[in-house]
Amino acid sequence: MPGGFEKEIERARSASGDELNALIYHPAPVVLAALLDNPAFEEGKLLLLLARKDVPADVLENIGARKELMKSYAVKKALVFHAKAPRLVALRLLKDLYLMDLVQFALSTSVAAELKRYAEEQVVAKLPQLALGQKITLARRGPARVAGALVAEGHAQVLPIALNNPFLTEAQVLKALARDKVSTTVVQSLARHSKWSQSYHVRLALVRHPATPVSVVLGILPLLTVSDLRELAAPGIVAENLRKYLQAEVQRRMAASKKHASREMSVPYGESTPQTQDQERSEKKENGGKGKSGADRDGRPEESDDET
Repeated sequence: MPGGFEKEIERARSASGDELNALIYHPAPVVLAALLDNPAFEEGKLLLLLARKDVPADVLENIGARKELMKSYAVKKALVFHAKAPRLVALRLLKDLYLMDLVQFALSTSVAAELKRYAEEQVVAKLPQLALGQKITLARRGPARVAGALVAEGHAQVLPIALNNPFLTEAQVLKALARDKVSTTVVQSLARHSKWSQSYHVRLALVRHPATPVSVVLGILPLLTVSDLRELAAPGIVAENLRKYLQAEVQRRMAASKKHASREMSVPYGESTPQTQDQERSEKKENGGKGKSGADRDGRPEESDDET
């Protein structure tokens, strides 16, 4: 027998009471594996074993392979949530978790990215069958992909809550906007939202989306770069009735840029333009008459010799 633990292995297979409880904390993996063959090793004791953070992965895999042990939901959950749970075992058992346990698993910071994504996808797949109350709960505290899927659904009572979900990411918002059948309600809610309407990439997506009201688009255009405006103004990107506004904004920017450049060139070297003079006067007033020299590089007032 491996490791010279013959006696401990035999004891693990037949012990009971306090002796069995003590063996749950034995350091040898072969002894822990032998516990699984003990008829007295019932669910409560198995859960104590799974509560140990140092249980080796091969012991966990052994537990997951035993159908009689996997009949217990509590054991399944404890095994999936174990930090050392083998990847394939966790992927198989995630399908059996209840909805809110899946959510809890997906929000865990110690879970591998692949398993987190799979758990979120399992929740998203259940969304069509969920009651409104459950969707509201998920919108409030579900993980990013779940919140994004609820945004895309556009339910009037769920959408505002999902948009304020602390786990919702820009990537999921953009994914929702990119869907072919996203509702006008979703588009307009994003355009009005205090957080997401300030995102540059969301603004770009709103301009591209055919359901965005023209009034909203016109408010966004001055906030975009010229290069993005030119790209959006290319044929086939946005509706034809919007292209003229994009082209007009590009022309306005170019004209303003040329005007500014010519004004700068017309000012003799060493002199300042009226705008620069106004700025200098403003800075002098703000700094108590000291002008630009009234503050150090960090923006703090300079110390006098007496203060030093």
